[in-house]
Amino acid sequence: MRRTLTLVALACLTLGAAVVVLADGQAEQKPTIKRESVQRIESVDGKDLYRDYCAVCHGPEGKGNGPAAVALKTPPPDLTTIAKRHGKFSARDVEDQITGTGRSMASAHGTREMPTWGPAFRAAHSNPDVAKLAIANLVKHVESIQVK
Repeated sequence: MRRTLTLVALACLTLGAAVVVLADGQAEQKPTIKRESVQRIESVDGKDLYRDYCAVCHGPEGKGNGPAAVALKTPPPDLTTIAKRHGKFSARDVEDQITGTGRSMASAHGTREMPTWGPAFRAAHSNPDVAKLAIANLVKHVESIQVK
Protein backbone atom coordinates (compact mmCIF):
# COMPACT_ATOMS: atom_id res chain seq x y z
CA MET A 1 0.00 0.00 0.00
CA ARG A 2 2.82 2.47 0.82
CA ARG A 3 4.30 1.82 -2.64
CA THR A 4 0.95 2.67 -4.25
CA LEU A 5 0.76 5.90 -2.28
CA THR A 6 4.25 6.81 -3.39
CA LEU A 7 3.57 6.03 -7.04
CA VAL A 8 0.13 7.62 -7.23
CA ALA A 9 0.78 10.84 -5.39
CA LEU A 10 4.38 11.10 -6.59
CA ALA A 11 5.32 13.57 -3.91
CA CYS A 12 4.62 15.64 -0.93
CA LEU A 13 6.52 18.70 -1.95
CA THR A 14 9.10 20.26 0.31
CA LEU A 15 11.71 22.82 -0.50
CA GLY A 16 15.37 22.20 -0.82
CA ALA A 17 17.84 24.70 -2.21
CA ALA A 18 20.18 24.69 -5.14
CA VAL A 19 23.04 27.15 -5.30
CA VAL A 20 23.18 29.19 -8.48
CA VAL A 21 26.29 31.22 -9.19
CA LEU A 22 25.44 34.62 -10.64
CA ALA A 23 27.47 36.46 -13.30
CA ASP A 24 29.06 38.65 -10.63
CA GLY A 25 30.33 35.55 -8.83
CA GLN A 26 27.86 35.72 -5.94
CA ALA A 27 25.84 32.66 -5.05
CA GLU A 28 22.05 32.77 -4.93
CA GLN A 29 19.83 30.19 -3.28
CA LYS A 30 17.24 28.93 -5.77
CA PRO A 31 14.33 26.85 -4.48
CA THR A 32 13.96 23.32 -5.78
CA ILE A 33 11.44 20.58 -5.17
CA LYS A 34 12.35 17.58 -3.08
CA ARG A 35 10.01 14.66 -3.69
CA GLU A 36 9.09 12.50 -0.72
CA SER A 37 6.80 9.54 -0.15
CA VAL A 38 3.28 10.39 0.91
CA GLN A 39 2.65 9.46 4.52
CA ARG A 40 -0.82 8.17 5.30
CA ILE A 41 -2.63 9.92 8.13
CA GLU A 42 -5.35 8.23 10.14
CA SER A 43 -7.72 11.19 10.22
CA VAL A 44 -10.41 11.73 7.59
CA ASP A 45 -11.15 15.22 8.91
CA GLY A 46 -11.01 17.76 6.06
CA LYS A 47 -8.87 20.25 7.98
CA ASP A 48 -6.33 17.55 8.87
CA LEU A 49 -6.20 16.26 5.30
CA TYR A 50 -5.74 19.77 3.94
CA ARG A 51 -2.93 20.51 6.40
CA ASP A 52 -1.06 17.28 5.64
CA TYR A 53 -1.60 17.00 1.87
CA CYS A 54 -2.47 20.43 0.42
CA ALA A 55 -0.95 23.19 2.55
CA VAL A 56 2.61 22.60 1.36
CA CYS A 57 1.60 24.14 -1.99
CA HIS A 58 -1.66 25.98 -1.33
CA GLY A 59 -0.56 27.42 2.02
CA PRO A 60 -2.00 26.95 5.50
CA GLU A 61 -4.80 29.45 4.82
CA GLY A 62 -5.39 28.26 1.21
CA LYS A 63 -4.06 31.42 -0.42
CA GLY A 64 -1.60 29.67 -2.76
CA ASN A 65 1.46 30.63 -0.76
CA GLY A 66 2.69 27.34 0.69
CA PRO A 67 6.42 26.78 1.17
CA ALA A 68 6.70 24.73 -2.04
CA ALA A 69 4.77 27.27 -4.17
CA VAL A 70 7.89 29.26 -5.11
CA ALA A 71 9.46 26.18 -6.70
CA LEU A 72 6.47 25.33 -8.92
CA LYS A 73 6.20 26.31 -12.58
CA THR A 74 2.47 26.99 -12.21
CA PRO A 75 1.61 28.90 -9.04
CA PRO A 76 -1.06 27.20 -6.94
CA PRO A 77 -4.36 29.10 -6.96
CA ASP A 78 -5.86 30.90 -4.00
CA LEU A 79 -8.40 28.32 -2.85
CA THR A 80 -10.23 30.90 -0.74
CA THR A 81 -11.54 32.67 -3.85
CA ILE A 82 -13.00 29.73 -5.80
CA ALA A 83 -16.60 30.87 -5.24
CA LYS A 84 -15.72 34.48 -6.01
CA ARG A 85 -13.91 33.58 -9.26
CA HIS A 86 -16.61 31.19 -10.50
CA GLY A 87 -19.72 32.92 -9.17
CA LYS A 88 -20.42 30.04 -6.79
CA PHE A 89 -18.67 27.19 -5.04
CA SER A 90 -19.11 23.93 -6.92
CA ALA A 91 -18.35 20.99 -4.64
CA ARG A 92 -18.37 18.72 -7.68
CA ASP A 93 -15.72 20.77 -9.51
CA VAL A 94 -13.49 20.86 -6.42
CA GLU A 95 -13.91 17.11 -5.98
CA ASP A 96 -12.93 16.65 -9.63
CA GLN A 97 -9.74 18.64 -9.01
CA ILE A 98 -8.87 16.56 -5.95
CA THR A 99 -9.62 13.18 -7.51
CA GLY A 100 -8.40 13.86 -11.03
CA THR A 101 -11.73 13.04 -12.61
CA GLY A 102 -14.26 15.01 -14.59
CA ARG A 103 -14.02 17.62 -17.29
CA SER A 104 -12.85 20.55 -15.20
CA MET A 105 -9.27 19.49 -14.54
CA ALA A 106 -6.88 22.43 -14.35
CA SER A 107 -3.79 22.03 -16.53
CA ALA A 108 -1.52 21.94 -13.47
CA HIS A 109 -3.50 19.17 -11.79
CA GLY A 110 -2.67 15.56 -12.29
CA THR A 111 0.92 16.38 -13.19
CA ARG A 112 4.06 15.71 -11.21
CA GLU A 113 3.56 19.16 -9.65
CA MET A 114 -0.05 18.70 -8.49
CA PRO A 115 -0.77 15.11 -7.61
CA THR A 116 -4.40 14.04 -7.63
CA TRP A 117 -5.27 12.75 -4.20
CA GLY A 118 -8.31 10.59 -4.99
CA PRO A 119 -6.23 7.53 -5.94
CA ALA A 120 -3.95 8.11 -2.95
CA PHE A 121 -6.91 8.24 -0.55
CA ARG A 122 -8.41 5.09 -2.12
CA ALA A 123 -5.07 3.30 -1.82
CA ALA A 124 -4.65 4.41 1.80
CA HIS A 125 -8.00 3.02 2.93
CA SER A 126 -9.13 -0.53 2.30
CA ASN A 127 -12.73 0.60 2.70
CA PRO A 128 -13.78 2.67 -0.36
CA ASP A 129 -16.42 4.44 1.74
CA VAL A 130 -13.68 5.84 4.01
CA ALA A 131 -11.82 7.18 0.96
CA LYS A 132 -15.03 8.84 -0.28
CA LEU A 133 -15.59 10.33 3.17
CA ALA A 134 -12.03 11.73 3.23
CA ILE A 135 -12.55 13.39 -0.17
CA ALA A 136 -15.97 14.76 0.81
CA ASN A 137 -14.54 16.18 4.04
CA LEU A 138 -11.66 17.80 2.18
CA VAL A 139 -14.13 19.43 -0.23
CA LYS A 140 -16.17 20.71 2.73
CA HIS A 141 -13.03 22.18 4.26
CA VAL A 142 -12.16 24.02 1.05
CA GLU A 143 -15.73 25.32 0.95
CA SER A 144 -15.39 26.51 4.56
CA ILE A 145 -12.40 28.74 3.73
CA GLN A 146 -14.16 30.70 0.98
CA VAL A 147 -14.02 34.47 1.40
CA LYS A 148 -17.39 36.15 1.80
